[in-house]
Amino acid sequence: MPWTWRYEKSDGTSIPADDLQEAIFASQGDAESWLGENWRALLANGVDQVTLLDDSRVAYGPMSLHPEN
Repeated sequence: MPWTWRYEKSDGTSIPADDLQEAIFASQGDAESWLGENWRALLANGVDQVTLLDDSRVAYGPMSLHPEN
């Protein structure tokens, strides 16, 4: 099963992956490592939160990309 991130605005509206870097991963760990390296770039491009998908099943999320104050 492929693992992917769904990019979202803070209200839960999906941002099309074709507007951003789409990445498909073989494992949950690979997906999480990639996000750890790329969350700042996603945030700078208008992504407020992400949801991790295992194929079409929500693994978890939404998770904010904004740093806690």
